[in-house]
Amino acid sequence: MENDNESDNENINEEPNEDKWCFAWFPKTDMAGKTKAALAKEAKWDSGDRITVSFLDGDPSIKEKVKQVAKQWVAPGLANLRLDFRDDTNDTFIRISFKHAGSWSTVGTTCRQITDRSEPTMNYGWLTPDTPPTELQRVVLHEFGHALGLIHEHQNPSGGIPWNRQNVIDDLSGPPNNWPLDVIEHNMFAPHAANETNFTGTDFSSIMMYPIPATWTTNGFSVGLNNDLSKKDKKFIRNQYS
Repeated sequence: MENDNESDNENINEEPNEDKWCFAWFPKTDMAGKTKAALAKEAKWDSGDRITVSFLDGDPSIKEKVKQVAKQWVAPGLANLRLDFRDDTNDTFIRISFKHAGSWSTVGTTCRQITDRSEPTMNYGWLTPDTPPTELQRVVLHEFGHALGLIHEHQNPSGGIPWNRQNVIDDLSGPPNNWPLDVIEHNMFAPHAANETNFTGTDFSSIMMYPIPATWTTNGFSVGLNNDLSKKDKKFIRNQYS
């Protein structure tokens, strides 16, 4: 897809999210760091695919909420994909749990590499039936973005974020994250390879954007919590899965 630099910043929430982070991961080690992308080409579904989804655990009320939010990605005029939620089997591509730490998902079709049907490919560690609707929507849209092949927007090949590297390292190497330097480098600073991606200009309103405190940049730039699909998110996913 061609680069698109139109501004879409009207829905930026200025409150940072300092303790709830998402990991997007490729089960195959040799893909990590190489096929990362706004949309990872090797992890892309085929347009028209039926993607089966099941829950390994969880309260019935929150499972229903997750279903309804996830389907926003495949609403009419967006991704030409079908999310097929199954109650009768865990023999599905995407398997969701609420039992593990953190919020995370495999990326796109790499979920097929997790062949143990008792193992989750997506997790919502802090969502409960009492989670506010806005937060639940933000987290579910973000993780299902990964499940459709999208990676974190702050690593878009277009760049544009003037990182204060030392402040980022200082914050993420301490509680509550306690990330080692290689994890910080991989998850924060390593850009996606442009020749292995389909991408737009960096979209600071994207649901796939990490919150960025002003102290993490050299010029005070910041991004808060994005709770909805941005205009570029919708345009991009429609073009990728038309």
